[in-house]
Amino acid sequence: MVKRVAVILSGCGVYDGTEVHEASAVLVHLSRAGAKVKMFAPNADQMHVVNHCEGKPTEEKRNILQESARIARGEVSDLAKLDIAEFDAMIIPGGFGVAKNLCDWAVKGKEYTIQPQVEKLIKAFRQAGKPLGLCCISPVLAAKVLPGCEITMGQDKECEKWPYAQTAGVMKELGCEYVNKNVSEAHVDFKNKLVTTSAFMCNAAFHEVFDGIGVMVVALLKLA
Repeated sequence: MVKRVAVILSGCGVYDGTEVHEASAVLVHLSRAGAKVKMFAPNADQMHVVNHCEGKPTEEKRNILQESARIARGEVSDLAKLDIAEFDAMIIPGGFGVAKNLCDWAVKGKEYTIQPQVEKLIKAFRQAGKPLGLCCISPVLAAKVLPGCEITMGQDKECEKWPYAQTAGVMKELGCEYVNKNVSEAHVDFKNKLVTTSAFMCNAAFHEVFDGIGVMVVALLKLA
């Protein structure tokens, strides 16, 4: 039976939207598995726009849905129109758009809140027993919405390879069971049907991130 998967985007570009390579990896692995994919994004302004050459914010405004259409080749729908009954699973790739547009982690840290539509969908998929795949920074969404869930965002000791490992400490403070995994691995929380992998939380080669996301996708589809 063909699995139907909703992919949630948060813009286009690592610093203010979805990490493009993570989104592409998700789509390739889903395609290879024969899944039917539909992409969604909030129809709202981004928190801000970042010049990706300089890594600095600009004064312009951009719409999350319109920016996400760049990744989706135009085929993206308003997140408000996502009907959980039409899907078997949901995946949210990483990128700072997750931390800026799907929640406010980037601004508030531990005191962050989740965008209401996103929070509602995560709860609905959990209640329906449908699996959720999260990579890179995206597991912060589950940490708030699914108390006590098991997640990985890679290793919890900061070093050159794991520059964002301090995030693991905050996840533990929020009550998550944090599991150390390498970039090529994913962790499955069977109770919550939650599959997570580190992706670019690791300073790894592109193919290693691609392969790790593949492990996440395969595990997710087994649960669907």
